[in-house]
Formats: sequence, structure tokens, C-alpha cells
Amino acid sequence: MSRELVNEICAAQPGAEWSDPWGGGHDCWKIGGKTFAVTGTAGTHVSVKTDSAEMAEFLIETGVAERAAYLHRSWVALPLDSAPDELAHRIRHSYRLVRGNLPKKVQATLPAL
Repeated sequence: MSRELVNEICAAQPGAEWSDPWGGGHDCWKIGGKTFAVTGTAGTHVSVKTDSAEMAEFLIETGVAERAAYLHRSWVALPLDSAPDELAHRIRHSYRLVRGNLPKKVQATLPAL
């Protein structure tokens, strides 16, 4: 899977917004001002949120993902060459987790799912 395909999946999420908050070529995808996916400047992994630190550890131990640098333990870094369906699933799940944790007022302003 390529960085471009990751960006296509992220952009397809209702209300998703792209930014490069640190400069230098990051792809940071947000919903309601909160990050749900990040691809670093090297472009080898996409970092996404999981349900918990335990789920992240499980994905790391089973070789699906790596520890996401600079992020909470509930985040993982998936290689861009992961199975496309796994990568798409993890990105969409991260989006839903982040969106679901937004304040109700913010959620009410977002496009329908």
C-alpha cells in the first residue's frame, strides 16, 4: 500500500481534514481537530489509534504493527506495505474511535457517517 492510498482512505472519512502541523512533509489526518492517522516524513508507516494500550501491545506482539513513536501507548505504527484490507480497517477504526470521543457538540457539527 502506498502513502497515496493511505491518504485516499483517510480523505474518504466524513469530515476528515489534512494538515502538516510539524512541517517537512507529514500527513496528519484529523476529525474535529483530533488526530486519527499520521504518516511521517519517511513515509514507511501510518500511525493509528487502537481501542487500548493492551490492543496496541497485542498488535505489536503479533507482528502486525510497531510501537508508534511520540504517541500514547494505545497508538501503533503499521507498515505501508501491510495487507491493504488490514490497513484500511485500522485507519477506519481509528477514525471512528477518535470521532466517538469528541464532545457531543463537536460531533453534531460533523457530516453524517
